[in-house]
Amino acid sequence: MLQSLAGSSCVRLVEQHRSAWCFALLVLGYLLYLVFGAVVFSSVELPYEDLLRQELGKLKQRFLEEHACLSEQQLEQFLMRVLEASNYGVSVLSNASGNWNWDFTSSLFFASTVLSTTGYGHTVPLSDGGKAFCIIYSVIGIPFTLLFLTAVVQRIIVYVTRRPVLYFHIRWGFSKQVVAIIHAVVLGFITVSCFFLIPAAIFSVLEDDWNFLESFYFCFISLSTIGLGDYVPGEGYNQKFRELYKIGITCYLLMGLIAMLVVLETFCELHELKKFRKLFYVKKDKEEDQVHIMEHDQLSFSSISDQAASMKDDQKANEPFVNSQSPTSNDSSLNN
Repeated sequence: MLQSLAGSSCVRLVEQHRSAWCFALLVLGYLLYLVFGAVVFSSVELPYEDLLRQELGKLKQRFLEEHACLSEQQLEQFLMRVLEASNYGVSVLSNASGNWNWDFTSSLFFASTVLSTTGYGHTVPLSDGGKAFCIIYSVIGIPFTLLFLTAVVQRIIVYVTRRPVLYFHIRWGFSKQVVAIIHAVVLGFITVSCFFLIPAAIFSVLEDDWNFLESFYFCFISLSTIGLGDYVPGEGYNQKFRELYKIGITCYLLMGLIAMLVVLETFCELHELKKFRKLFYVKKDKEEDQVHIMEHDQLSFSSISDQAASMKDDQKANEPFVNSQSPTSNDSSLNN
């Protein structure tokens, strides 16, 4: 008897604080995922780093032996200056002297990476004025970019996602949830093909030192706005049509970022993902809502009707792929 009462009380406790338990599991899972990534990266990359350090040490020692007139301190000072310039995108190599980092097309490419928060890091402002302007430009430009992308995605998703799902649901009578899942998968496959596989094949041809895996890696790192900067297109020696190539890459990054956001928004509107996200949200307190209603004198007939209308609008907004038009207008628009 006591065991059953204890078990039922535990179940009630878990149900009452279900959102908190789910959030705690989410935090624990995220931390474990971070640790897992650190362990894998360390075990995979650390041996290669060790080999590279040994190789560089041998090259340095051999160079000093072949050039006895040069001291180790002088060599290290030269290397420090070269590495410092390389961090600013300036190379002393003869095969890289023809490329300028701050002509108009390169600056346009840099501005697009800053506003999209990709930030490859291969080119950075050299002057104090450029650094100050970059701060002001980013403070204004990043929210402006988010507003621009949100507005564009909101309009595209109506024609790319919601109307096709409603068409198959109303015209053919298929389940809206099933149609939404199939549509999301198909849209994701098309996006991967058009903005990852095909561009990766193109980059592997245009870039002499890139294979398909490296090109696909660049596409993913760029469109996910990670922007590590280890692979940057258009930086090769004597790159043909470099200005036009840089402008094309800028357009590709903007279009690819919009396509990624459309796909993410499409998946976020799935009913199953909405239910899953609600597991980690804090539920509203009904007593506080009732007190809030009483304090604002919301018991009149007109206010109750307004509340019912607003609740109905909120319910429609929470449902996936809901159109605000009536069924008759939907049928007439589909017939047209």
